[in-house]
Order: sequence, then C-alpha cells, then structure tokens
Amino acid sequence: MMELNLAGAPDADLIKDSDEASFMADVIEASQTTPVIVDFWAPWCGPCKTLGPQLEKAVQAAKGAVKMVKINVDEAQMIAGQMQIQSIPTVYAFFQGKPIDGFQGAQPESEIKAFVDRTIKAAGGEAPGDGLAEAVEAAEDMLTAGEAADAAQTFAAILGEDPNHAGAYGGLVRAHIAIGELDQAEALLNGAPIEISKSPELEAAHAQLLLARQAADAGPVGDLMAAVEADENDHQARFDLAQALYANGDAEGAVNHLLDLFRRDSEWNEGAAKTQLFTIFDALKANDPVVLNGRRKLSSMIFA
Repeated sequence: MMELNLAGAPDADLIKDSDEASFMADVIEASQTTPVIVDFWAPWCGPCKTLGPQLEKAVQAAKGAVKMVKINVDEAQMIAGQMQIQSIPTVYAFFQGKPIDGFQGAQPESEIKAFVDRTIKAAGGEAPGDGLAEAVEAAEDMLTAGEAADAAQTFAAILGEDPNHAGAYGGLVRAHIAIGELDQAEALLNGAPIEISKSPELEAAHAQLLLARQAADAGPVGDLMAAVEADENDHQARFDLAQALYANGDAEGAVNHLLDLFRRDSEWNEGAAKTQLFTIFDALKANDPVVLNGRRKLSSMIFA
C-alpha cells in the first residue's frame, strides 16, 4: 500500500473578518507570503449571503494554501473607495501586497473553486485538486495492476479529503467490483452525494456493476457459440454469447455480436442490443478503440 499524505494545514486563522484599521496587516502584509482572498460584502446584499459561504468552503478545502479576509463595505467605506468597489459582492485576490485577480457578482461553485485554484497557482503554490489528481492516477494504476484492495484504500483516503471527488468515488466503486464485493459497490452507488451522482465517473461505475452482475450469470462461451452457429437468428443465444464474451474479457467480441444482433433486429427485446452496447460503452474509457469503433458502426446503422 502506497503511503498517501493528503494532510494540510489546519483551518484555524484561514478566514477572518477585518476592517480599515486591520486591512494593512490582514491583507497587505499577510499576502507577502500567502495569497489572501478579500470578500467585499454588506449585510443587506443578498448574493453575498450565498457567495461568502461558498468562498469559505473553497478556501478551507485549500488547507492553508490561501487565506480569506471579509470586509463589510458599510464599515470600511474608505477602503471600498480606494479599491473602486462599484458593486458587491466583489472579490479580489492579493499576493505580495497587490491585487492579482478578482471578480464581481455571484458565481457558480465551480467558478469559485477555479478562482481559488488560480490564485494559489499564481502565487506559486499547488492547488488542492492537483495533489488529489495525482493520487487518483496512482490509485488507477493500482487497479489496472490488479491491486484492487490497495486501490480501494487510496480512493477512500482521497474521499476523506474531498467527499465529492467523482473520480475517487467512481474508482472506489470499481475497486469493490474488482474485488468481487458487488453488494458493497451497489451500496456505495446508492449512497453517492447528490452533487456527483450523475457524473460520468459514477455512470461508468454503474455500468461496470451491471456488467459484473451479468457476468455472474453468464453461460459457457463454447455452448453459446455453438448455438449461434447452429442458428444465426437465435437472438437470445447471440445476446447471451455477448454477455459471456464480455465476462471473459473479450469486450470487442461482445460488441461485434451485439452490433450483429442490432443489424438483424434492432427492436428485439425492446432494443436490448442497443441498450447493452451503451452499457459497455459507458463502462469502458471513452477513447477505447472498442468504444470508438463500436459507436461509429452503431451510428452508421441507426442513420443508414
């Protein structure tokens, strides 16, 4: 098991309220070493009530790579004038005593995180997502190498830092599938945070779980191949053969038989061939040649 150090600085002193008397110390001097994000707000500002907590969450997630100062413009009109604050909320990022980035108005949470990441990188630091991305990549390598238990532990450690990391969550599900713990994988999918429940990473994990469930009931490849050779229009046998081939690691063979089934009778069993093809496409990587060729051939049949 690879040692994974995802710990960072504590949240203490990362976020504070400031005023005109403390601005020089809290922002200008403090930003000489660590970037400081300044949130200009007011109690009567509706959007401020949403933006402020979102900024705080992103700053806390950075684990000390950036700090945040909140300035009530009603009580700091001189600073607001010096900074030419035209409307609120207005947010500035300071580094080495100077503003280096900023924005006005409410923003989506993804944009707020991107702003915090840019601020950290502009100051020569490492955004929290960078380290997590490297950890996810390492865990994926473990999974590919057959070290599913170690991969599961690493994915779980990443989720301890960021519970909504879709890549790590999907990876943890797939690790349990690889171990054979299908019920645990399904429980994880059912309990996924709503924010990432529809993400491509979890959709892929769900598709892999469906295929793993099917694999448990797949018949012998030889018998099913013989049945298809005896009757090319035995659609159920061809469908079952595709499932068995995938279960035995032959994704390309499975896709080819499903394409053949779709060509012969696209509506058989309520379009089961197309549904199964999309399940396989979702389970594999988007750039997998099996997926690229399979999608192209399926599209040519659908739009012929």
